[in-house]
Amino acid sequence: WAMGSQAGGPRATAPGQQLRALFYVLPPGESSFRTVEEVPDYVEKSIPFFIAFIGLEFAVTWVQKRKLAGRINDGISSLSLGILSRLPDVLFRSIDLISYIYVWNNYRLFELPWDSPWTWYLTLLGVDFVNILWAAHQVHHSSEDYNLFTALRQSVLQKYTSWIFNLPMALFIPPSVFAVHLQFNLLYQFWIHTEVVTKLGPLEWILNTPSHHRVHHGRNPYCIDKNYGGTLIIWDRIFGTFEAEDAKVVYGLTHPVNSFDPIMLQLRPLVHIWNTFWATPGFCNKLSVIFKGPGWGPGKPRLGLPEEIPVITGKEVPFNPSVPVYLNWYAVVHFAIIMDLYTGLLGTVTMLSQGTILLRIGFIILSLTSFGLLMENR
Repeated sequence: WAMGSQAGGPRATAPGQQLRALFYVLPPGESSFRTVEEVPDYVEKSIPFFIAFIGLEFAVTWVQKRKLAGRINDGISSLSLGILSRLPDVLFRSIDLISYIYVWNNYRLFELPWDSPWTWYLTLLGVDFVNILWAAHQVHHSSEDYNLFTALRQSVLQKYTSWIFNLPMALFIPPSVFAVHLQFNLLYQFWIHTEVVTKLGPLEWILNTPSHHRVHHGRNPYCIDKNYGGTLIIWDRIFGTFEAEDAKVVYGLTHPVNSFDPIMLQLRPLVHIWNTFWATPGFCNKLSVIFKGPGWGPGKPRLGLPEEIPVITGKEVPFNPSVPVYLNWYAVVHFAIIMDLYTGLLGTVTMLSQGTILLRIGFIILSLTSFGLLMENR
């Protein structure tokens, strides 16, 4: 079951605390818990704030007389991918926590105090450092827009590949502290997905900011494989992967997906790896296909050849099929209904049978896929 349905239940959070959690400024005294079961589901409780900040972003861009922050088709695609990534958590606890708790219970070397501020800050650094080791997450980068919708575009498979990097912390950091920072690190990265905020002065030296993260989402040659940090940018400065924002960033993948189908967007990276794996000769080369960069090939460096990255002209046009206005409105209204069904499912999951839960999840997936196909005129 999801974390919130464990015995004892999570501790309630006030709206002010939830808002501060979104910016990683909820101090140890307010976010330290003895057990995992007491840890609030900060991500689920942030949904109203996500909606409010998306509305604020639209309002600010309108006041500034700039291009509105997002398109209906891309926005629905991002939100669909966000919901899809969270559906496994409805059925069972995240593999991040399952594996972490197992190592903690069976192999921990020593136990840091759960209520110590030093443990809290050490875990902040540990969880954030893992991001620099994390393989590229193509689904999140598949949007050709850069806005708060894009922040919610998440991979359903990401947690099943990145969990192993967290396990060293389970040798000494209590699971309850880890569970808090796993959420805070994710939530912090929501607000930096915007073009509304330009530069933040001295904070640019320490924190991952909208400016730094815009580079991370760019497909310009100078943006490739840069600014991996989650909350802090110091890791990129230390390891030589930092790049300041310079020329106008063109967002998306170097080879755009050109689809709004959430299932296809989730599976496309795996299909590419599968096809390349079987087409590449030699056992060692096949392993390199899996563990090296997507641009790698026999005889090439780990991340591929820079000259093979497509040239950016600044005239790139995002994938944007023309559909009737009524179809856009239909998709928006129907998506709002699905969103209500999804949040209702989260709130009643402990009272429903497994069969009912699976049927509702199936209906949500079918609907989200249908929206993607409609936005492509299919």
